[in-house]
Amino acid sequence: MANLGYLQLTRGCLQDCLFCSNPPSGVGLELPQLHDVIDGMVDMGYDGIILTGGEPTLSPLLFPALEYASEKGLYNRMITNGQLLAERDFFQRCVDSGLQHIHVSLHSYRREVHDYITRYPRAWETLVGCLDLVPEMGITCDINTVICNYNADHLHETVIWLCENFPFIRHFVWNNMDPDGNRAEENPDCIATHRDFMVSLELAVEYLTQTGRTFRAERVPLCFMRRFADSSTETRKIVKEEERCIQFLDAKGFVRQKEFLHGKGSACDVCRFDPICAGMFSMARTFDERELSPIFEDPLPVIRQVLGREPEPELLARILARTGRRSTTEQPDEDMRAAALNQAMLQAHP
Repeated sequence: MANLGYLQLTRGCLQDCLFCSNPPSGVGLELPQLHDVIDGMVDMGYDGIILTGGEPTLSPLLFPALEYASEKGLYNRMITNGQLLAERDFFQRCVDSGLQHIHVSLHSYRREVHDYITRYPRAWETLVGCLDLVPEMGITCDINTVICNYNADHLHETVIWLCENFPFIRHFVWNNMDPDGNRAEENPDCIATHRDFMVSLELAVEYLTQTGRTFRAERVPLCFMRRFADSSTETRKIVKEEERCIQFLDAKGFVRQKEFLHGKGSACDVCRFDPICAGMFSMARTFDERELSPIFEDPLPVIRQVLGREPEPELLARILARTGRRSTTEQPDEDMRAAALNQAMLQAHP
């Protein structure tokens, strides 16, 4: 198992992304608290830490965090927009302080689309400058992309462009929209339906499979990634019985997540993948459960793929016992579902 902890160093950012799920909150982080969080991850037996934000490179705690996590034996990662890392000396200082891996947030290979989404001039240009420096720095790099209405039709084109121009990139992560309680509520035009991105996502993962690369997708129900179900972030957590923790700089504070479940619809009640699928995020609030469709195949091959071996009988029994389980926090009640079903299908996304 590989449990990773997320630590928000700041909620500040030079960018103003249309769909930002962690906009400025006015809550800060002090050095003693940073040490306490990292110590807690060590005590919980975590393998690594992911520094995030906002934009973590803007925080004065960036270098203390990298150095302290390294001292404690944690693998150091960072989610970044790459703007400050386009400066060679700054990037090198991060690596010298213990940075081992970066997740760079690129939302489109099209300069005009990425800059429009991030609402910051030269965002694409500086990000590309950061990627140019990665081989020189001797660390590894993944690409994170938030799926939205403005890139849903060319996810595969972005993947192909990146692999052709930066062949050292071997892993890609897609995050479907988190539309609740953040900047996406102010910009509903950026929210794509699942059907909007399913073809492009399929083409993207097919290309990555053919070129020997790996990938993950979060908040994407398995009926929209049936052929690559073993690459669902939530499915992997469920099957491997992993957890993750996040130190938020808002009212949520420290969250230790051990359950990976979103909303489930009527289709899920007869779906054989129900025990290994997290379901639909923001179901009956932003997304329509009528997009979901049941899968009638045996989930055991997916479980084998995730584990890389035959599951122990006890583990398989625990996984299959999740059939019919529903989230106590994300599952909409019957009245809410009925109200959503009475609306025109996907009314918010004509």
